[in-house]
Amino acid sequence: MPKKPRPPLDLARLRQDIVFRDTLLGHELTFHTTWGLFSPKAIDDGTRLLLEHLEVRPDDRAIDLGCGYGPLGLAIARAAPHGSCLMVDKDFVAVEYANANARRNAVDNAHAMLSDGLRHIPDQTFTLAVTNLPAKTSKEHYYLFFNDIFDHLEPGGRFYVVVISGLRQFIARAFDEVFGNHRKVKQGRQYTVAMAQRDGAR
Repeated sequence: MPKKPRPPLDLARLRQDIVFRDTLLGHELTFHTTWGLFSPKAIDDGTRLLLEHLEVRPDDRAIDLGCGYGPLGLAIARAAPHGSCLMVDKDFVAVEYANANARRNAVDNAHAMLSDGLRHIPDQTFTLAVTNLPAKTSKEHYYLFFNDIFDHLEPGGRFYVVVISGLRQFIARAFDEVFGNHRKVKQGRQYTVAMAQRDGAR
């Protein structure tokens, strides 16, 4: 028997924004996303684990690296009403969605900009840095990333990462080398949250 033709895809529906709500750091937020962005249908497990173990101070000046459509950055900005959060991503679509989500949720103390890591950000410092580290990149890339973050943190500034648990020992070594300290905040079956603190000059 001849195969039945597949029903045509509803391309118009696929081009529409994906919309969902979630409560992050105690604040309900609405997110619009699209296909091609990371975890477009829901908050991913790594980001959720990081948020569950993240300390945000009311006056933190934070940076969210690899912000995607903005879940980490917007949650932090809401939790830091006397501070701010700069969200950066190398994908212009992610930056557009992060800024639109900031406006949509009336989060006035967060904005997103295009940057390859910290290479294109203004000359400014932060008290908090967060990132959901990509698993598929080189260790050399990680070291560049960590050293750039060190240079942009104020003394006492904290750097939180979530990473697949298979990389936790590398993260511990790299943090000790770059920051001189490392703390495993939470280890789950799939993901580990770790943090380091800038204690002073190199």
